[in-house]
This record gives sequence, C-alpha cells and structure tokens, in this order.
Amino acid sequence: MPLPLDTAALGRWCALGRESLRAHCARMDAINVFPVADGDTGTNLCLTFEAAVAALPARDAEASAGDALRAMARAALLGARGNSGTILAEYLRGMAQGLAEDSDGSSGDKPSESLSRALRCGASAAYAAVAHPVEGTMLTVAAAAAEAAEAGGDPAVAAHEALAATPGRLAALARAGVVDAGGLGLTVLLTSLWAALGERVPEEPPAETAAGAGPAACPVPDAATPAAPPADGSPQAPFRPEFEVMYLLETDDPQAVGTLRARLDPLGDSLVIGGGDGLWSVHVHVADAGAAVEAGLAAGRPYRIRITHLPTAGDGTKDGAEEAVQGGVPCDAAEPMPEPVAGRRAVVAVVPGEGLAALCRQAGAGVLPAEAAAQQEALVAAVRATGATEVALLPNETELHPVAARAADAARAAGIRCAVIPTRAAVQGLAALAVHQPDRRFDEDVVTMTSAAGATRYGEVTVAERQSWTTAGVCQAGDVLGLVEGDVALIGTETVQVATDVLARMLAAGGELVTLVLGAEAPEGLAAALEHYVRTSHLAVDTVVYEGRQQEAQLLIGVE
Repeated sequence: MPLPLDTAALGRWCALGRESLRAHCARMDAINVFPVADGDTGTNLCLTFEAAVAALPARDAEASAGDALRAMARAALLGARGNSGTILAEYLRGMAQGLAEDSDGSSGDKPSESLSRALRCGASAAYAAVAHPVEGTMLTVAAAAAEAAEAGGDPAVAAHEALAATPGRLAALARAGVVDAGGLGLTVLLTSLWAALGERVPEEPPAETAAGAGPAACPVPDAATPAAPPADGSPQAPFRPEFEVMYLLETDDPQAVGTLRARLDPLGDSLVIGGGDGLWSVHVHVADAGAAVEAGLAAGRPYRIRITHLPTAGDGTKDGAEEAVQGGVPCDAAEPMPEPVAGRRAVVAVVPGEGLAALCRQAGAGVLPAEAAAQQEALVAAVRATGATEVALLPNETELHPVAARAADAARAAGIRCAVIPTRAAVQGLAALAVHQPDRRFDEDVVTMTSAAGATRYGEVTVAERQSWTTAGVCQAGDVLGLVEGDVALIGTETVQVATDVLARMLAAGGELVTLVLGAEAPEGLAAALEHYVRTSHLAVDTVVYEGRQQEAQLLIGVE
C-alpha cells in the first residue's frame, strides 16, 4: 500500500519530479510533433512545474496537503507555458480539489483512496479545460493512471502503457515514430509521484516507438488530412494557425468564461482554458492574434499577454539556426547554408544558459551559446542559418558588442540586412523579444526592440571566485556580489538577502514588471522569497520567474 499523499510526500514529489523533468526535457522537446512541431513541450512542462514547486509551502508551515497542492496549482496557473503547461496547471488544480481539505490521512480515507480521488479529479479537470480533447496525448495518460488507481493497480505502470500506445491513437505520432511529448512528461511526473509514495517504479519510458511502429502498424485516422471540400465544390484551404496566444484573465463571472470559450473556439485550435476563483489561464493557436486578445477584453481583464509566432513548414526562423549551428560553432563548409528568402525576418540571440535558450527558441529566435559567440564566424553562421534576409542580433552582453557589429557587417556584405540591438544583459534580450513583430517594417521593429531593451534595468547576483577590488569595496572568495547595471553595488554573505537588496535598489526608480532568471546554482526558495518581497512591498508590480540554468550567475534580474 502506498504511503499517504501528505505534505512530506508532496515535498518528495516536487524534488523527484523536477529533477526527472529536467532530465527528460531535451527528449520531450525533440519528439514534440503534436499539436504543433515547435520543439518546446519539454521546456514548457519544466517551467510550469518549476513555478508550482517554488510555491510549495515550507516544511514547518501549518498547511495540509490539500492547501499545499492548491498553492502549487495556482502558481502553475500563473506560470503556465504553452499548451502542455496550461493542461498541467489544470491537472494540478484538479488534484488539489480531489485531495479535499483534509489530505493528510486523518479524514479516515485510506492512502490509496486519497490518491485515486486526486488522480481522477486531475484527469477530469484536464479534459474539461481542453475545448476538443484528443486521445493519444497527456490526457490519455492521465485517464489511464486514474483508472488504474481506482482499480487498486499501479498508476505508474498504467501511465507507461498508455504512453507506449499513443502512436496507435494519433497519426502524427505514428508517422514520426515517437510517443506523445506531453504524455511522456506526465508519465515522468506520475512515476516520480509513485516513487515519492514509497512504491517501486517502472523503467524509464521510451521516447521512440518500437521498430516497425508507424502508419502501417497503427491504422488511425490522419488528423492532418485536409477537410473534404464543401458540397458546392468550392475549394477549402486547411486551417494553419500562425500565433500562439496566452494570457491570464481576471473575471468573477463564470458565464464570461463560457462566452470567451465560445468566441475563441472558431478562431483557431488547441484551445485550453483553466482556472477558477476569478483567475483563468487562456491558451489558443490562431491566425488572428488580435481577435483572440479582443475576446479576452470582452470577458474581463487580460494581462501577461504573450503572443508567439508558430513555426510552419519552410519557416527557418527557428529550426534553421539550430540545425546549421551545432554546439555554437559553424557546420562543416560542405554543408550548404539555406538561401536567404526575401521578406523573411529572424532574430538571433546569444544566451548563457540552456533554460534561457529554450525561452528564446519559444519566442521564435535562433540561439547561440555565449561561450561560442566570441567567434565572429559563429555569429555570422547563426545569422545565415536563419535563411532570412532581415535579422536582428541580440548580443546580450556589453563585451560582445564589437564582435556583433563585425558579424553584422559581414552579414550585410552577404546580402542580409542585419541590425544589432544593443542589449547588455539577457533580461534586456527577453524584453526585446517580447515586443518583436516580424510583420512590422524592419526599421520600426529594430527601434521598438531597442527601446524595450533600453527601458529594462538589469541586475545580477553572483559569487566571487577570488579576492578583488570592486566599486563596493574589497570582496573575498565566496562572497555574494550584487550587481546593478554591470557594477558591483553590494557585497554580502547570503544570496537571498543580497538579491532582495539589489531588487529594492532597482525598484526604487519604479517599475511594472520584474523578471527573475534563476541560475543553475540558485539556492532553494530564492524565487519564492523575492516574489513575496515584490508582492508585499510593490503592490502594482508583476513578477515572472524563469529557469535560466546559467552557470555564471545565481540570479539575473530585469525591471521594466
């Protein structure tokens, strides 16, 4: 019999689930083919679950498992990324509802009954959030795990079996010879939950299907087949969404959410709306991003609006740079670069960590690791690999501005219109990417991105490697340094305190949005402490947290 799903088990699940998702992130991104092959399902699930984990109450807090899971679910809702992240947030919210007020076992429920109720409510909530549920996805995995738990079986084994069967239920997966990426992510989390409850877990789930699995072995309807023409014989072009639109919506009118769902449904696909208690997370793929936002305005107050250009066949703004520049160095000269396509625009960003790289890819940018960007040839190769005739280059570091300028000159000599956005930090690059619009005139786009970057103050928290003189005095090896706009402003011994003091200085001049990018060595609870500081000391300021996983700094801070 499994252990109780109490606060201690939730803590173990958070630790195991986070590490396991990180380990599988690249695999999930690589096999992401449905609903859009944009290579970010793993990243979205990781970032969403990271947000949930950051909200887990401290061990000494007087919170029941139900309270803790509700806090995690709300944080996941606020930090949901993409289609899969929105579904995961709603799955956690359903689990919290199923666990009920008293989830530590004192209500008399057996541990297995509490678990099965939580898994069933999680699956039901996930299905309800999706406008048109599709089998062969993470929804199928959720349902299989719930059914197994209700029958007294092993939900982790059931999740693995359901995952292995996904290609037989979805033609896009069968053609690619892979399992569903979102299903893999949920299987990883369910396996971690089962382990946190003290049970033996199955072996690692496969990302690829067995040899021979494919369309012939999996005769399922082809969801990508264009619809039959109308009876009058007039042609009908297949729908191709161009934008992913996401926003949070505040409204106290449940009917308004139903009306919003009805308005968004005919505009596109992949519609997911989850939440409750006045706050909702909205996700949809559409051809008209403005119409999707207008629908939200009619329903309540939308904010944290994110609009991302979705890749289409032949779109080199994303995959081209990743294929032509491997490991940050140019490919072999024998491999031809794509010919620039007139009218195509792209962004290339230099990034210091794999988490930041994933964020930039999600925003539609090509990426180049910071350690390789000192080579002009690598920057030029990344620009050329986009296949675009207009490219904005984000160096994201002051020292790289000269080499970026030389790379832009070389690109222009090759017939590519290239402009350097003078970003001095990664958070400025994120701000520039947030306002990038490929359908705007190139000069206007460059000016807008430059203005957004310039309006973003940047800070950093890092650890001194050796004794040295700084603008704030002498630091010793191991001291925590707080930098503002590139200069050392504070020297301390405790990361959370230094980070809080840096953030206080940056917000003294005002701000509307704080961006926190956690490094690989960021201490546990850092993001939660800073979010609490902003929430209690600067009421009108929003906070966004990303897992950057950069090695050089424990924390990057941006204030817009």
